[in-house]
Amino acid sequence: MISDGPGGGLPRGLIPLLSTGNFVIGVGGFLVIGALAPMARDLGLSAAQAGWIMTTYALAYAVLSPLLVAVTGGMGRRRVLVLGMALFALGALGSAVAPSVEMLFAARMIAAAGAGMTTPVAAAVASALAPPEQRGRVLAHVFLGLTLAGVLGVPLGSWVAYTFGWRVAFGGVAVAAGLMTMVLWRRVPVGLRFQPVRLGDLGRMLMNGRHMLAISFTALFLGAIYVPYTYIAPLLEDRMALGRDGVTVALIICGIGAVAGNLLGGSLSDRMGAFRTLLYLACAQVVLMPLLSLLPVPLTAAIVLLLIWNASGFAFNSSQQSRLVTLTGTQAPVALALNAAAIYVGAAIGGAIGSGVIAQAGLGALGLAGGLCAVCAIVGLVWSQRLSPVDTDPARP
Repeated sequence: MISDGPGGGLPRGLIPLLSTGNFVIGVGGFLVIGALAPMARDLGLSAAQAGWIMTTYALAYAVLSPLLVAVTGGMGRRRVLVLGMALFALGALGSAVAPSVEMLFAARMIAAAGAGMTTPVAAAVASALAPPEQRGRVLAHVFLGLTLAGVLGVPLGSWVAYTFGWRVAFGGVAVAAGLMTMVLWRRVPVGLRFQPVRLGDLGRMLMNGRHMLAISFTALFLGAIYVPYTYIAPLLEDRMALGRDGVTVALIICGIGAVAGNLLGGSLSDRMGAFRTLLYLACAQVVLMPLLSLLPVPLTAAIVLLLIWNASGFAFNSSQQSRLVTLTGTQAPVALALNAAAIYVGAAIGGAIGSGVIAQAGLGALGLAGGLCAVCAIVGLVWSQRLSPVDTDPARP
């Protein structure tokens, strides 16, 4: 059970609050996927051109998140969280009223800057205040909001965009983020200060090969998963002959698996240690993803495969962050910001590899390609552990 409130290191209600903040940010980030078609039509863009609305956000997050976390390292954590959420609200509002595509891209960059400040700092606060034996579960609860946003954000954003217009969808996110800004200011305790992090710390982290190798596991692991995941809808249509409703149900099942995996990963990390948990999860991907290349299979078998694949795939987050906190010590906020950026780098790399695989070998080869990429993640993880002077899997009671 997570200590929260009197008798524990965590102020009462702080973890659910941080998780809710991540949910708002996740919905604002993911709703573009479901709203892309009406946005493209309204803005006179092709699907490929409209895809840059999401890509711009991802690239801005990857670049700005570590920079902004380092620049604001000397500020109180409450102020950073509030500033980040306020920027995110401003970016969402700007997206809703943007008069041109260029202004929309600029607004998305502002939203990415806010998200890139809020999410890693929330993780750093939670990990610093949590007892070491509960760190994995605490981080899993903080990031549950992002996971739920992935499950709910796409269909919710799609429904609002198709029913009322994509600008209304962004307006709703702006309102939610604005309210969340006020709640964070009122509810996050004053005086949450940790070891100051400065811009020079970011430079030193980037030059630290051992730490960057540990962070790179996120890009390698998620990159492998996103090889087939990016194209899961056309894969299921082509191989399982699923239509719109079938694909929608399949995506919901994937989301359920992701939520279950997020919670399970924290418990596994606390019990087995972060390194062992990550190693087992990566090995599971090597086994599971090639099974996608065996489609078509009976529908029940396909559902079970999707559920287990997503549960094991999205269980890595809390373990990876717990491991990085242990490895990097007082530089954890910078490491967590770079880790958040690596999530978007991995998704972009996986999508690019998947596109090449489809062009050369077709949809059926995506699972095999993802499994091979997961082998690279295992190699990187083991190499990182051997270079590490810190035991990231201390003996569990």
